[in-house]
Amino acid sequence: MKTTETPAPAPLAKVSGDTPPAPRAKREGGVLNVFSHGVLILWAVMVVLPLVWAVMTSFKTDSSIFNSPWALPDRLHFENWGRAWTEADMGDYFFNTLVVVGGSLVGTLVLGSMAAYVLARFEFPGNRFVYYLFVGGMSFPVMLALVPLFYVVNNMGLLNTIHGLILVYIAYSLPFTVFFLTAFFRTLPTSVAEAAFVDGASHSRTFFQIMLPMARPALVSVGIFNFLGQWNQYLLPTVLNTDPDKRVLTQGLVQLAVSQGYKGDWSGLFAGLVMAMLPVLGAYVVFQRQVVAGLTAGAVK
Repeated sequence: MKTTETPAPAPLAKVSGDTPPAPRAKREGGVLNVFSHGVLILWAVMVVLPLVWAVMTSFKTDSSIFNSPWALPDRLHFENWGRAWTEADMGDYFFNTLVVVGGSLVGTLVLGSMAAYVLARFEFPGNRFVYYLFVGGMSFPVMLALVPLFYVVNNMGLLNTIHGLILVYIAYSLPFTVFFLTAFFRTLPTSVAEAAFVDGASHSRTFFQIMLPMARPALVSVGIFNFLGQWNQYLLPTVLNTDPDKRVLTQGLVQLAVSQGYKGDWSGLFAGLVMAMLPVLGAYVVFQRQVVAGLTAGAVK
């Protein structure tokens, strides 16, 4: 009896989705990564190199600054810092800046968080109108308000005063603070606040003891941004604070640059510049993780 052999089945075609990625795509991805990393390294060098050079120059003598600007100092001349702190009144300017920025920062965060919480969690007539007023305040150039702001502050008796400058800084920083925190408060769960109301907590207690601690990442982030803007503010104190005894650090640096330019004390000028720069760098280094957490907290619900 003759048997017939069945032919072996033909191999199945490979599914197109199981095919490995093309080598060309890998090469393009590698080139893109190299290019992006190169741009980041170049940007880091452009930012870090001037800072390092300024710190290094603050410890050098005037002659070495001009004769060998890129060389390391022969020794650390701490007398440059002492001369800038005492003779150039940088200590007084530093203290005035701490008082103004510290008071305005606390006032901005307290008032801004309260306004943002109400706008984000409660519905009332005019809610969106008030919110867009704050948003519109971000786009209004402060230079256009300098003349009327000068007369308003002068009529209120707050010209050339520390507390007057604090109030102006708060008003200047509130639009961005309310805009930033309103978006963050909308991402917080409503069940926590509802549970607090059921337990008998008032609105103020719920806000200060429950919702405000939950918004700590956003508070730190917006606090850092406001600190940078208020610490480096020069236009407002120049117009509203003409008393030499109440100058802030930016005014003091300009005065130091003018006076030291005639005296030739360039080492003292760089020492004062580094003094004004260190608090900002220190604040960002300490709170950099909180800044990133605050910026990305509302990205994914």
